Amino acid sequence: MYIEQMEILDKGKRKLLFEHGVELLLYQGEIKKYDLREQTEISEELYLELLYGIVGKRAKKRAMHLLERQDRTEYQLQEKLRQNGYPAEVIEEALAYVKTYHYIDDLRYACNYVRAGKEKKSRQRLCQDLMKKGVKRQIIEQALDEEGNEDETAAICDLLEKKGYRKDLPKNEIHKIYQFLLRRGYQSSDILRAMRAEYLT
Repeated sequence: MYIEQMEILDKGKRKLLFEHGVELLLYQGEIKKYDLREQTEISEELYLELLYGIVGKRAKKRAMHLLERQDRTEYQLQEKLRQNGYPAEVIEEALAYVKTYHYIDDLRYACNYVRAGKEKKSRQRLCQDLMKKGVKRQIIEQALDEEGNEDETAAICDLLEKKGYRKDLPKNEIHKIYQFLLRRGYQSSDILRAMRAEYLT
């Protein structure tokens, strides 16, 4: 394996660029320990030691640290590790590692998200939010079936009450509230039906 370039970064780090395009971030002490130099050849054995033995271990610790601070989807964790400069092979290994301990579980994440947001957001909006977080549609549908509201009328009425909705409000105020509910992902027909409901003053 050929080290094409070695770039000096901050905090004592060095970025090694290998001939096949892989980049590894190592500390100055590790560079000295293995006597790594720019435009030199290293053995396959040493490359694998650097990739999995050093950078791989670091990625697993980073993944654990990120999950300690907040629950994340598999996609979110993958993206965070990628942004931190870890190669794809190492990220894959780190994800597999945390999965074995059930530290990431997209169904659990989706169920928690739906449970926390179902009184404020529509099923459609919850679905869109979870898709942006990289959760697969099949998992989202399962979470919505387990935790979501089948009838969203109650949630819409609750939000109307919180917004101080009354039928005698000025038209511009009613329009603002209507737009607010649309942004939450509720269907226009459901919003209008709730606004016309007899028990709302």
